[in-house]
Amino acid sequence: MDKHEGRDAGTIRLDDPWYDALAVGWGEGEEPSPPRPAAAGRPAPGASDIYLEVQRSAAFQEVRSRYRRFVVPATAGFFLWYVAYVVAATAAPGLMARPVLGAVNVAMLAGLGQFLSTFLLTWAYARHARLRRDRAALDLRWTVFEQERGQERTRARKAGR
Repeated sequence: MDKHEGRDAGTIRLDDPWYDALAVGWGEGEEPSPPRPAAAGRPAPGASDIYLEVQRSAAFQEVRSRYRRFVVPATAGFFLWYVAYVVAATAAPGLMARPVLGAVNVAMLAGLGQFLSTFLLTWAYARHARLRRDRAALDLRWTVFEQERGQERTRARKAGR
């Protein structure tokens, strides 16, 4: 979204591909408009058809696959690390109470390790998303945006007749 100054600062441009046009008006009591019949009597393809087509595309499946290949092992690893910490704290209090440096013991280091691993995992996730998924997801979003605009133009031309 471009930065604006003046009276229109902070407004959302409707041609922004990240603007969720389907969510506008959602839940505000508006009835969805019925599908308009196409020339052959079939319903004209709508936004849901575009989204289903994109969801079935190889590019979308690749983005989802890249997401899963990172998230599933990262979640499992972090969960195991957390459970190991909790189990060690309850099952081996002598080990956790062992002093390491002055008043700092193993439990304190492991607890700080939990915070550190959380921040490292967050950084790794953001980096993975930026390097491996964001560009492809934005390309998919632009594809949907362009298809929706094409449909709107077609509808406007037909309505103008």
